[in-house]
Amino acid sequence: MNTIDPETIRTEIRRRYGAIAGGETDLASSATPSSCCSSPAPAAAPASECGGRCSADSQARTLGYSEAELAAVPEGANLGLGCGNPVAIASLQPGQTVLDLGAGAGFDAFLAARAVGVSGRVIGVDMTPEMLSKARANAKKSGFPQVEFRLGEIEALPVADSIVDVIISNCVINLCPDKRPVYREAFRVLKPGGRIAVSDVVARQELPDEVKQDLTLYGGCLAGATPQAELLEILQEAGFVDVVVRPKGNSDAVIESWESKRGFADRVFAAEVIARKPLADVAKSSARCCR
Repeated sequence: MNTIDPETIRTEIRRRYGAIAGGETDLASSATPSSCCSSPAPAAAPASECGGRCSADSQARTLGYSEAELAAVPEGANLGLGCGNPVAIASLQPGQTVLDLGAGAGFDAFLAARAVGVSGRVIGVDMTPEMLSKARANAKKSGFPQVEFRLGEIEALPVADSIVDVIISNCVINLCPDKRPVYREAFRVLKPGGRIAVSDVVARQELPDEVKQDLTLYGGCLAGATPQAELLEILQEAGFVDVVVRPKGNSDAVIESWESKRGFADRVFAAEVIARKPLADVAKSSARCCR
């Protein structure tokens, strides 16, 4: 069992992501192992020559973002973070309300805004003030009136009950010490029939204690990965149906693009997590007892 104090984990995550948002940490030259939080720059275009943008765009291509998507977001929204492209699996429609858990600088939120249009709405939640400021500035300068960003933890969402059509998230839930409240909150804010479309890191089996107790690996989106079987149980206990937890098509390439020294591709995978809130808005008693 993970023995790191949950507040220690949250403090480290805020520090690390705050440094990235403020440009204090170069994604290509982080002193920590390469991860979803420190993607490598292509050899032909060092990040130092382009302020990290080359590295960020290169990593985004590996994660499944198209050239059109990269061109559509505000400058500075893509920080090269993540483990997939949740918008690509979300099947968003005009007029929908979308919630982005751990929105960062707003990359996926802005792509979702393009899909739902001016009649839709996108809410991004992030617990790092520096990321929130960056996302709000990006929205203001680029004309996304249907997007708003709120400060908060995804274990206790600052969002009303049953107002969201689709929840997206990109490599954030694994950073939470306890995933159960995250998915209970997701269930709460979704409308009946609403869906989650999440990119995250999932463990193939229980990770060794020495991995789970490594704060650097936790901040690097590795040590906090939930075993696949346990994640399925968590989603079902929260009340979700039609649950799918599957490896992304190029999962090994994604994991190896973060770090190549520790051999984590055989322990974790870049996952697509899809589930639905039943039309009848009744949670299982086992989920209610844990609130």
